[in-house]
Amino acid sequence: MTTPERHLTEPGQRTFPDATAAEWSDWRWQMRHSVRTLAQLEQLLELTPEERAGCVETAEIFRMGISPYYFSLIDREHPFCPVRMQAIPTKAEARVRPGELLDPLGEDKTRPVPAIVHKYPDRVLFLALDTCSVYCRHCTRRRITKGGEAELNKEELRRGIEYVRAHPEVRDVLISGGDPFLLSEQRLEELLAPLREIPHVEMIRIGTRVPVCLPMRVTDALARTLRKHAPLFVVTHFNHPKEITPEAREACERLVDHGVPVENQAVLMRRVNSDARIIKELSHALLRMRVRPYYLHQMDVAQGLEHLRTPISKGVEILEQLRGHTTGLAVPHLAVDLPGGGGKVTLQPEYVVEHASEGTVFRNFKGERYVYPEPEETDCTCPYDSVWMSQRPRTPSR
Repeated sequence: MTTPERHLTEPGQRTFPDATAAEWSDWRWQMRHSVRTLAQLEQLLELTPEERAGCVETAEIFRMGISPYYFSLIDREHPFCPVRMQAIPTKAEARVRPGELLDPLGEDKTRPVPAIVHKYPDRVLFLALDTCSVYCRHCTRRRITKGGEAELNKEELRRGIEYVRAHPEVRDVLISGGDPFLLSEQRLEELLAPLREIPHVEMIRIGTRVPVCLPMRVTDALARTLRKHAPLFVVTHFNHPKEITPEAREACERLVDHGVPVENQAVLMRRVNSDARIIKELSHALLRMRVRPYYLHQMDVAQGLEHLRTPISKGVEILEQLRGHTTGLAVPHLAVDLPGGGGKVTLQPEYVVEHASEGTVFRNFKGERYVYPEPEETDCTCPYDSVWMSQRPRTPSR
């Protein structure tokens, strides 16, 4: 039997020379051949002393796993390659600094059943599994994705669905983990179908890094499964323009072409993407493949991540360098998820200079001053609101 013709990228051919094109495009093959040990890494890459120590010292703290596809994006010659820094642990990750928390977002105290986090009034986080295609070194939910923290099996998923059904205030379900796109289409259907049948669930979101780290998983079958349960939004997680490859673009566009909107939540990381030029290029590349730049997250205070965190002022500075210098669609919200469970707050540069007698004085992106005259009338009540509320349909229409 002849060997199938290869169509791998050059980095993929160099790193995994025995892979056929069919194998490379099979997401299950990718998962089976993930790089998971120090010994595998050392066969593929010359590690720095910091990386080697990181693999040893974090082995009992957090999993390592890198899909062959994502590994092929690593610059083998540069230790500050942004893909490399997100995929390979360093010695600093084994150190816990003051203020860092095992549960940085205070999720466990609002976790009535293992699969559900109910922190906000009208929405829940639904934890579908604890595995990922790549275990990002900046993971904020590492206590769960390290494995063994909770059995997110079929029974726990059923209990999660029953919890949502029993709480009519829940209108929005965000499915995350782990990465829900590692479930088969059948398993996803078993989760999505009963959620969609609940009358008060108006929308479903799925958080996934698969389009970034395992884009071959985004098949037509997956996209069709998601589209059946609209309104459904995919929230993905590109952090650097280097991650936007032809394969990643094809995955995102396949979802959009099937009627599944895609948004991006990036995490601001020191020396990875902590520069306005990088964030602007990332946003522009996202928009070109019809993905909306939604959030730029300040790094959470998870244990072992201080070496990747930026000062709060850096994120505000980046936003100021974007606002007015590119389209508003390319300027994400800068969000801080407050430690201990306070929830998200958003930040932006301060453009109000003063409140003067002639109006409110602003500065624009060039530093020029402008006055907005305040109105004499200040009654902002909406007289028709009570009438409209009494006449509108009681249940959402789909």
